Amino acid sequence: MKQLVVLSGKGGTGKTSVTAAFAHLAAEGDNPIQTVLADADVDAANLELVLAPQTELREDFWGGKLAQIDTDACTSCGSCIDVCRFDAIGTIEQPGFSRLVADDPTIYQATNLPIIDPVACDGCAACVHQCPEGAIRMQDQLAGKWFRSESRYGPLFHAALIPAQENSGKLVTLVKQHARLKALDEDFDLVLVDGPPGIGCPVISATSGADLALIVTEPTAAGVHDMHRVLQTTSHFGVKALVCINKADIHPGGTAEIEEFCRDQGIGIVGQIPFDLTVTAAMVNGQPVTAFQPDAPASRSLRSIWQSVVNALAELPQ
Repeated sequence: MKQLVVLSGKGGTGKTSVTAAFAHLAAEGDNPIQTVLADADVDAANLELVLAPQTELREDFWGGKLAQIDTDACTSCGSCIDVCRFDAIGTIEQPGFSRLVADDPTIYQATNLPIIDPVACDGCAACVHQCPEGAIRMQDQLAGKWFRSESRYGPLFHAALIPAQENSGKLVTLVKQHARLKALDEDFDLVLVDGPPGIGCPVISATSGADLALIVTEPTAAGVHDMHRVLQTTSHFGVKALVCINKADIHPGGTAEIEEFCRDQGIGIVGQIPFDLTVTAAMVNGQPVTAFQPDAPASRSLRSIWQSVVNALAELPQ
């Protein structure tokens, strides 16, 4: 079983469109590659929009902990306010904290009880240890949900992080772990991961354990710059990387710059995808472009790129 992760240094390069096309191409033909799919872009998951999966399992994801004050035990001494270095604890008289009181504010006005801002709280628990009355405890926080679904091209593991919640890297790891276990238990050939953009914790989690990374870039200043960053990330973690250039014909000079850089660094370029409005039409219709219109210019390029990636995976040790 091999793991392929599709990455991009920035959003909007076409990473998910490429992943969806790969899912379709892996499933078609006389000798399909049995594939488990994972959408690791938990902050803005959208692979499901193209694959139209049927959800079979839905589970809560509990992230970090938040401080919670027992108002009956609190004596309003203010020790928690003094010790909080994130300014996450205040009183109703302080700007911004009155909005956090959903119930009757009179008790807070009369007693000067402290209020915790759940967005500002970092979960460090300093206030718990500082409180002389033991009136503060740490409470588990619901941060999102993860799903096991069945798509037309194989099982799909994906998730949805609640907006403003943290620990997306942990949720990515959870999604990947379940996808990997599914592949191992049922003898699948490949785990195909649609990774998040950027180079942060979610990308590190998505890249960890991968056999091969495909970097989808575009010939723009931002695309070239962020391709360099994500290639540094894969290199740091010892993951072999290949590059494909999406919308390669919109700026031939930028495409030539990418090719020169990759050639100098010994990084393989597996192909170019032309700008093709068929890709947009396919997304509107909820299909991979290779299934929507197999003979479109983008579909022909993606088919060639997929074969190059399959060949590269075959050359890697098991």
